[in-house]
Amino acid sequence: MSNESKQWLLTPEDDQKITEVFGELRNRYKDYKDPWGFNLELCESVMRKLMPLYRTYFKVRVFGQENVKNKPYIVVGNHTGQIPIDGMLITLAFAIDIQPPRILRVMVERFLAQLPFLGDLTAQTGSILGDRANCEYLIDHGESILVFPEGVRGISKNTNEYYKLRSFSQGFYRIALQKKTPILPICVIGAEEMFPFVFHAKKIAQMLRLPSMPISANGVPLPSPIDIYIGPEIIIPEHMNPESSDKEIKENVFHIETTIKRMIIHGLANRRPFFDSIRKPVSKFVLKEFRNKKNP
Repeated sequence: MSNESKQWLLTPEDDQKITEVFGELRNRYKDYKDPWGFNLELCESVMRKLMPLYRTYFKVRVFGQENVKNKPYIVVGNHTGQIPIDGMLITLAFAIDIQPPRILRVMVERFLAQLPFLGDLTAQTGSILGDRANCEYLIDHGESILVFPEGVRGISKNTNEYYKLRSFSQGFYRIALQKKTPILPICVIGAEEMFPFVFHAKKIAQMLRLPSMPISANGVPLPSPIDIYIGPEIIIPEHMNPESSDKEIKENVFHIETTIKRMIIHGLANRRPFFDSIRKPVSKFVLKEFRNKKNP
């Protein structure tokens, strides 16, 4: 086997790392009963297959690991990349590159949860339908949840809209209020460049009853280097509760959205070279957009 072929295999170091991680996770989950079919053995098998993509193809770097404590979080990030590869990479990062390891439970849209085979696979590897009762159950059992408050709109962006956040929904914050669960803001840089030229055929998507229909110049994601930034946790104000006014909740959600925008700006400024002819205009656009909103 050539050296080039070997680099795409699971390295002995990563094989050992995964063995250690799942040794810890088996101890953590030994008494846990999951209503959605969460399967730790399947998670380990899938992770071994995906690890070469994580390390070699996307060359993932993680910043801010020190901000993650051993407690449940609602992890909130930008949704990016046309297909939900970002969720997969974030989940791998929290299992492999953060201590103690955890399997993030990813909130997914109903259309994905209902897909044959794929719906079952995502449920067994930790995803759940983004329902309030489901999230509260998981938090009560010490689990951390990954939320993309932009929803499908976050990955339904044309090229000129890359890294421009859609307004956040507020459902995740009401759950955080109910459970007094801290928010962990994160951002992913690099996933947009996997598909550098994209147009969304909205009318075709409506006809097919799909949430989005991206048409891209490339069918396979390009090996864009991925950086995942984890910010300091955001504590839920003691005086607030699920019955707080919409205005107050909206202000706090906007603060989280603005925090992630700042993280995106920082991430773009430190982005590794890849398709710079696309990346640099996009970075300028996002920076200009952010400044315009900050100083109307």
